[in-house]
Amino acid sequence: MKRALVTGGSGAIGAAICRRLAADGRHVYVHANGNVQRADRLAAEIAAAGGSARAVTFDVTDRESTAAALQEMLADGPIQILVNNAGIHDDAVMPGMKPAQWSRVIDVSLNGFFNVTQPLLLPMIGTHWGRIVNMSSAAAIAGNRGQVNYAAAKAGLHGATKTLAVELASRGITVNAVAPGIIASPLAEAAFSKETIERLVPMKRAGSPEEVADLVGFIVSEQASYLSGQIISINGAMI
Repeated sequence: MKRALVTGGSGAIGAAICRRLAADGRHVYVHANGNVQRADRLAAEIAAAGGSARAVTFDVTDRESTAAALQEMLADGPIQILVNNAGIHDDAVMPGMKPAQWSRVIDVSLNGFFNVTQPLLLPMIGTHWGRIVNMSSAAAIAGNRGQVNYAAAKAGLHGATKTLAVELASRGITVNAVAPGIIASPLAEAAFSKETIERLVPMKRAGSPEEVADLVGFIVSEQASYLSGQIISINGAMI
């Protein structure tokens, strides 16, 4: 059974990805930092449905604690599927953005990517098979007012994705990024009215977390072995 780690696995999109990977027969580590109880509940739900899951908690911005948590997981064997889904918003137009807002968003999405991914690479390389998916955003492609920090962090992941894909291509490991548009979640419901979504999205609706999870499920499958170094949008033709 291949083992998968989903950072930010307790959120709306992360939880859908965890459920999909578990349904596909993966053992899933449901990661959380601030929502530990939600991760525990999701792992229990997956187990009750016949899947295999375990909740794990660490702060992806803390390199030492992240490394310690990963070493504990690696004691049971390599992690061959990694979904870097952890990320935060702290929005403000740049003239009014505080340095802490910039640093924290960059720290979670970009430094967190390094802190989690780098320790897993050599064990993954040893298996000659792996899938890495970095969750990005439409904001990194088209920009979005008030999200200079978030767009910069996610756009940084695009360059990292393409370069790491080249580095690992001969090792049987693929690296891709998924860039969702407006996806139904409590955060999206607070930010976008139905009328706004209909104006922005040609399909006239928000996407569902399950639609994003289905895309990720394909990317990490055996069938996607020749798909690597790509930034894949899922946004209802919004951009």
